[in-house]
Amino acid sequence: MIQTLEKPGNFDHVTVYHDRTWEQFKHIEKGLEGTPGVRLSFFEGVVEIFMPGLPHELFRKIIGYLIETFLFEQNVQFTPSGSVTQEKVGEASAQADESYCFGSVKPIPDLSIEVIFTSGSVAKLKRYQALGVPEVWFWEDGLFTLHRLGKDGYTQIECSQIPELAGLDMELLTRCVLLGETDWLGAVRTFKQGIR
Repeated sequence: MIQTLEKPGNFDHVTVYHDRTWEQFKHIEKGLEGTPGVRLSFFEGVVEIFMPGLPHELFRKIIGYLIETFLFEQNVQFTPSGSVTQEKVGEASAQADESYCFGSVKPIPDLSIEVIFTSGSVAKLKRYQALGVPEVWFWEDGLFTLHRLGKDGYTQIECSQIPELAGLDMELLTRCVLLGETDWLGAVRTFKQGIR
């Protein structure tokens, strides 16, 4: 079964294939190799092909820029791993909108961030759990929800439990991301003033 999801006005395009094997996913991945802007995921037989639109990319960029600004201002060593493929062979594969490693670079980052316009966060959270990502943030409908992986799965948290991000004011970040939709420069200025 093939399912196509589009939300009018946001220009995202998602195609979902159900009942696929890992090998079929790898064939699809190979066929789309080199196609700019396409993100792929696989979990429990579901292949998702995602082509983000401009609003999605705008939020992705401002979120990443503000988080990186915070880390630079705090003099934190980090590696931005963007939408690099996170994979557990035969089981799960994902490409977050933004991801970060703290300390050494790892195949599975310490933090993955998803901007949600067209497809739900619950299925994505299960996929990240299979991958073992310690912390996942979702930006959806103008709000962040943060999730921390424990022995029984993810628990929603109010602020990051990653030591390098523990001092990040999530209310300030949220306000500046929303401001960034129409005033990027104002968002960055407001954020920098707030974290100093």
